[in-house]
Amino acid sequence: MSTINRSELVREGTSRVEVLAGATVALTAVAFTLGLLSLFNIVAIDGTTAGIPMPMLLGAVLALSGLLVVGFGVGSYVGAIETQPLPSAGLVAAVAFTGVWFVIGGLVGSQTLGLGLVGWVVFAGIVGTGAFVTTVLPREDIGSTVPAGALALLSGVVMLTGIIGPGWKWAPNGLNAAFFYDITAPVIVMFSALYVGWAAAKAYGGFGARGRHLGAHVLVYLTVASIIAILIGLVLFVVVKGLPGVLQGFEIGLGVGPATTLGLFGFSYTIVWPVKWPILMNGVALLNDFNGVLPAIVGTIWLVVGSVLFAVPLGIGTAIFLSEYAEEGRFTQVVEIATNALWSTPSIVFGLFGYAFLIPRFGGQKSLLAGMLTLGFMLLPLVVITSREAMLAVPDEYRDGSAALGVTKWQTIRSVVLPAALPGVVTGVILGVGRIAGETAPILLTMAGGTFVPGSQTVDVIGGFEFIASPPFVQNPALLQATSALPYQLYAIITAGLSGGKLDPWALALVLLTIVLSFYAIGIVTRYYFRKKLNQ
Repeated sequence: MSTINRSELVREGTSRVEVLAGATVALTAVAFTLGLLSLFNIVAIDGTTAGIPMPMLLGAVLALSGLLVVGFGVGSYVGAIETQPLPSAGLVAAVAFTGVWFVIGGLVGSQTLGLGLVGWVVFAGIVGTGAFVTTVLPREDIGSTVPAGALALLSGVVMLTGIIGPGWKWAPNGLNAAFFYDITAPVIVMFSALYVGWAAAKAYGGFGARGRHLGAHVLVYLTVASIIAILIGLVLFVVVKGLPGVLQGFEIGLGVGPATTLGLFGFSYTIVWPVKWPILMNGVALLNDFNGVLPAIVGTIWLVVGSVLFAVPLGIGTAIFLSEYAEEGRFTQVVEIATNALWSTPSIVFGLFGYAFLIPRFGGQKSLLAGMLTLGFMLLPLVVITSREAMLAVPDEYRDGSAALGVTKWQTIRSVVLPAALPGVVTGVILGVGRIAGETAPILLTMAGGTFVPGSQTVDVIGGFEFIASPPFVQNPALLQATSALPYQLYAIITAGLSGGKLDPWALALVLLTIVLSFYAIGIVTRYYFRKKLNQ
């Protein structure tokens, strides 16, 4: 057995280096966060923070991070820092750095040096080749840190010197577009912070396998954080823009709301709501103080409910046959390819199918039933795919144990396989509902009635059922009527240029987003319930 004696000086020095590398990673995370916030105008990119102009602050953070990262690489190379670098940074890093520096070389050659097409391409090629060679040929400590640190240092100097500063604008020749400082600067900061943060994380891990692992973690965390922030930013943007329109005329109190009559099989009930919420309770009328979209809301809900009732039982039944009864072979492969292709089919194609095939069979006019079936066909492939995968993921031990008890195959499927697969099935339904609830093209072709529908014309599916003397003994004329839906009404209002009128497009967008998220919430709660029940 061998022992390794390390002095206090080595241990203390290594600890300080790790702290400094960790602080560099934190600096890059701060820079990335500030760039992301400024991209959504939460932080003014041309303002001040703690009395320091934002361009100078971001430039200083990037430049300092770049210098520190290069220092880590050089220190490791000369042996001042104890690390375990690999012989090369790898081809993936080389390709990434080559692409970035090729673009930088092209911009410098064409815009700063004024070179022609051939000149800037040659210059960019030289710069990109230099980045490739610097990444691949030296050891990992130099190949990972020098290109990334130089990128951050260059970005910091550009912002510190005002080369790209407040009021900056670039309109490339031949493009009908312009790049402005308030968009370009945050992107530069975020992009540089990603690269230099990755390199700093590798230095913190001492390079080698551990360093690559930590570097990948930093990239993933920052990328995921940016995706989540963008999604939250989009939702908040819609909320801020649409909330004033949604709250117009909102009141709470006894007897302030409208009276609603509900009927079912000849019986009627009248309800006076204690809430007055015009956008949710009104239709469109000339005498309305505030117009609403109640018919479109009801049409959207019934559209999704009908699609789910059509697609989910059929999809689960198909998945049961494919996973439990059909033998693996050409048939199942063809079905798998077909379902994947159908799920990837553009929605307008489904709309054309409904327009050409369903509408002629439902009286030759647009109807709620045609829209339900069209969106149901859109939802069906995903239900089949996710349900089949969920059932195949159920361990065979469950089936074998059930068979050993003398239980029939169908009882095993019903009592063992389906309960175990339900969380996955519900996940597929959630994803599908999120897609179909916001579709416009199929609705436009198969279901959409008028854009401005009075509240009295709200589709009454439940109350529309009637008994008749001849088969099929029950009919529902409401299902064969054209109605409105929120995606189509929002599309029609925007294309008609009616922003600022009695129906605010942003308010409609917020209502539609709320309904879609509500369907998601119901699906998530259902999945959680089945998963919890399965684990009991």
